[in-house]
Amino acid sequence: MQAMHPAEIADALESLPPNKRLVLWDLVDPEIDGDVLLEVHDEVRDQLVQDMDINELRAATEHLDIDDMADFIQGLSEKLTHDVLVGMDRQDRERLEQLLEYPEDCAGGLMNLDTITVRDDVSLEVVLRYLRSRGDMPRHTDRLWVVDRFGHYRGELPMRRLVTNPLDTLVNDVARFDRDPIPVMASATEVARQFEDYDLVSAPVVDENNYLLGRVTIDDVVDVIRDEAEQSVMSMAGLNQEADTFAPIVRSARRRAIWLGVNLLTALLASWVIAQFETTLDRVVTLAVLMSVAPSMGGIAGSQTLTLVIRAQALGQINRRNQRELLIRELGVGLLNGLAWAAIVCVLITWWFNDLNIGLILGAALMINLLMAALAGMMLPIVMKRFGIDPALAGGVALTTVTDVVGLLAFLGLATALL
Repeated sequence: MQAMHPAEIADALESLPPNKRLVLWDLVDPEIDGDVLLEVHDEVRDQLVQDMDINELRAATEHLDIDDMADFIQGLSEKLTHDVLVGMDRQDRERLEQLLEYPEDCAGGLMNLDTITVRDDVSLEVVLRYLRSRGDMPRHTDRLWVVDRFGHYRGELPMRRLVTNPLDTLVNDVARFDRDPIPVMASATEVARQFEDYDLVSAPVVDENNYLLGRVTIDDVVDVIRDEAEQSVMSMAGLNQEADTFAPIVRSARRRAIWLGVNLLTALLASWVIAQFETTLDRVVTLAVLMSVAPSMGGIAGSQTLTLVIRAQALGQINRRNQRELLIRELGVGLLNGLAWAAIVCVLITWWFNDLNIGLILGAALMINLLMAALAGMMLPIVMKRFGIDPALAGGVALTTVTDVVGLLAFLGLATALL
């Protein structure tokens, strides 16, 4: 156990049922309890914390960095949070409370207060002497932050420039002043995008007055990227990425029941549409065999557009100026695919059932539904985001409802009118 990294221990804990998980947890070295608790998901952490007294909790958090401590504290109950804070020294408590003022999904919630700052009017020799006098540097220190005498951010001094330039060079001559800092209320997604775009290891965080508050480091950004990826996958099924794989049966069933209920309503709506054409189906039995084709094709085409738009939203590629162009593009794609597959379906159905009318009807319904799928796949994420709804969570269900209903209405409606 001593040879395992905290992340490896966390993976092992999450892969065990609750009773065996507690046995393994008792074997973990208390000195790394805090690091392990940071690596596990919220539900697993809650179970492990319930088995610890306040002294164990304080010992587990004693060696954590302030930003990691903030992440850990936010997952505790109000009483436990108070008990942990009471046991801290005044300076650490004040720094921690400063971080807790910000939402955990913004730059302020991600930042670390451990920064090294320098003035631009000193030489590199002075900076190096200062670093040696510290005896240590915060993790992921790849650059120092240049500030004025009031603590306002001005630029950055990369470590490679510090160690490769003559000692009598002034900081002002080798520092970079072209990199904008991150606003403290910038979203975690925006922070991750900047790290990705500019290949950053660390970045400064400032308030509205450009005062340097702290820095965000790559280890926290990797967590953001991983959480967003997990959330995108889990939300498609109405689940939370923090859910415990071995959560109690009743709790898991209750969570999934809500999503199943939503899907049942959409299925009942599609069934109601079919019931309106009962007479037509009784007269032309072939329609019952083919009526799932248009909804199925529309669902696939709509999912393609929906996924594309949700991804573009996450990357900040969609705005009011280009929405119309993207909509026209997706409708064009839907029209071309609709025409091509309508022709193929028409020929195939005519040959299969020896009935040109049904082939033409299904082909027309297919083209109509592919156009509607493109429209719905494009507009649903935009409208949902405007109303504060997560498109990744609700977009799939809404799209399926639209393509099922429109596909059935188009196919059975045309059949009723023409046969």
